[in-house]
Amino acid sequence: MGVSINWLKDYVNFTWTSQEVAHRLTMAGIAIDGVEKRADDSILELDLTPNRGDCLGVINLAREIAALNGTDISIPKIEMQENQEDVHDYISVEIADPDLCPRYTARMVKNIKIKPSPEWLQNKLLSCGINPINNIVDVTNFVMMESNQPLHAFDYDLLGEAKKIVVRRAMAGEKITTLDDVERELEADMLLITDNGRPVAIAGTMGGQNTEITDHTVNVLLESACFKGTSIRKTSKKLALRSDSSIRFEKGSDINGLIYAVNRAAALMQELGEGEVVAGICDCYPDPQPLPQVVLRPERVNYLLGISLSPAQITDYIEKLKFKWHEEEGNLLVTIPSYRPDIEMEVDLIEEVARLHGYEQIPATLPCGDTTQGGLTAYQKFKDRLKQLMTGTCYEIINYSFITPRYFDMLLLPSESNLRNIVRVANPLSEEQSVMRTLLLPGILDTVSRNLARKNSNLAFFEMGSVFYPQGEGLPVETLKLGAVVAGKLEMNWLKQEIDMDFYYLKGVLENLLCSLGIDHLMWVEANDQCYHPGRSAIVKSNDKILGIIGEIHPLVRQNFDIKPRACAFELDVDTLYELSHQRVMMEQITRYPAVERDLAIVVDEQVKAFDAIEVIRERGGELLQNTVVFDIYSGEQVPKGCKSMAIKMTFQSSERTLTESEVNTRIDEIMMGLKAKIQASLR
Repeated sequence: MGVSINWLKDYVNFTWTSQEVAHRLTMAGIAIDGVEKRADDSILELDLTPNRGDCLGVINLAREIAALNGTDISIPKIEMQENQEDVHDYISVEIADPDLCPRYTARMVKNIKIKPSPEWLQNKLLSCGINPINNIVDVTNFVMMESNQPLHAFDYDLLGEAKKIVVRRAMAGEKITTLDDVERELEADMLLITDNGRPVAIAGTMGGQNTEITDHTVNVLLESACFKGTSIRKTSKKLALRSDSSIRFEKGSDINGLIYAVNRAAALMQELGEGEVVAGICDCYPDPQPLPQVVLRPERVNYLLGISLSPAQITDYIEKLKFKWHEEEGNLLVTIPSYRPDIEMEVDLIEEVARLHGYEQIPATLPCGDTTQGGLTAYQKFKDRLKQLMTGTCYEIINYSFITPRYFDMLLLPSESNLRNIVRVANPLSEEQSVMRTLLLPGILDTVSRNLARKNSNLAFFEMGSVFYPQGEGLPVETLKLGAVVAGKLEMNWLKQEIDMDFYYLKGVLENLLCSLGIDHLMWVEANDQCYHPGRSAIVKSNDKILGIIGEIHPLVRQNFDIKPRACAFELDVDTLYELSHQRVMMEQITRYPAVERDLAIVVDEQVKAFDAIEVIRERGGELLQNTVVFDIYSGEQVPKGCKSMAIKMTFQSSERTLTESEVNTRIDEIMMGLKAKIQASLR
């Protein structure tokens, strides 16, 4: 858009050259793309940012120059003579869809004479790239360029007999022939101006040919309205019909500037067209809105800009913008004029202060703020250590936190499972990524499935990632988990031997991990989880705190994920691991004295777990007991029905002396007494 320097001088007094105006406006955020020199004028080519659509009006651009120059702006006064009639006797207005048209005003000008516009008016329009047509149409274009408020003029005598303007949504398939002589078919979401029957204009975009101003027009109805920008943008895009009016409505119009614009146009039509202005304005404004107010804190201005402005300097800049303000509890409560819809928050006002102060006046400083000295926190180091330990046996994978809800059915989770209590994504890319995961297992199994499909048969993966649980209206709870999976065989070594990566292999991996973290007193409690094989899964505990779960994947789950070989997995809570781990490694002196091994075979009820026996042995074995291993479980002919035999190897050792036979026997007797008392065991 081009703006004439001479036209700007009609509203604001300045002595800058056109190049100086361009430079000062550009430095203040109103970009000038170039200056075109003409015989007695210069044209500024504007390159506005989307939020400054107000500067499409010459008066508003003059306001910017006045603020930068510290001068006042002179807005033309409206002088016209109204007759004794009432506009409401000529026209009425109804807004059927106020969500798309919050305000609509109309004025009536009678007995006009259509003729060419005077030279001054034609020159101003030509400077903006608008071709003059006649005095009436030119006045509407002039006022639009001046005030940034699009207007439309109807031939009043061509409106329907009801003489009523109805602003409504179009009906699907409804048609109108616009001023460019093109018949257009409308959609149901497009806004129309109708004469209580037929369409006479596409709101904010283009008028209809059926009420066009012609050389025979005598009476004119002037429209000055406010339309919703998003609606106008969609309409103009669908119809491939973008006009100067639609551009301004798209960027936001001044709802409180309608009256000035329609009065200005009526006064000019009276002056240039010898028209008779009917008294009054038909103003339909169903829901008047107060001007917004924004609190501006002087200390916040200086904090964000990195400068030291006094409150007086800040208020001076606000007053140069002609914004009204008053002090409230040491802050400024600024009333934002309706022609500046871009100012919504405190930071927007701070930007205005920066623009008027001058960006070039703000010194360059290095960013400052609170920093953490010493690098990684203890928790970050712990996570890195976990990954380092896991890379000894598994490859790390990273999956999306977004998953498909189908996974929960594939995992055989019951409908009442807490893991189905999910956080849904508000704008998912697809159904496959529409919810946040509540466990790592589905992503890990999907990775196994894809690798098996590509002939990678021996797999060992781990992942450390967050899972998410809803928490009322607030943000979801985010918990860090560590998961691992193995399938297939351990790769062949130099002995030509392959080892199945089964439940016990993964259990050994987990035990080594926990041992490296200093987590002991492990308990393995039979799990009842639908994802895992019954009887081949366990809840892992330490000091009565649940660390996680380990087990062989249920055959039906494997089938759902198209995994043919057996697969085993575990999933642990990282925060619990961190809480129980020993951050300092404790070193123990290697004893010089020999160890004594004893095997013990006991008969217990078949429901007794091996762990129950080990717990009793550890409790009764005392400090001399170094290790306990169950190496055989047997049930058969030589064992009573309903019972089983456990063979347990115990290792005794002292760091101070060589143990005697009697010392070891005493411990064995103590252990056996405990086994009889706690689990009703008998010596086999």
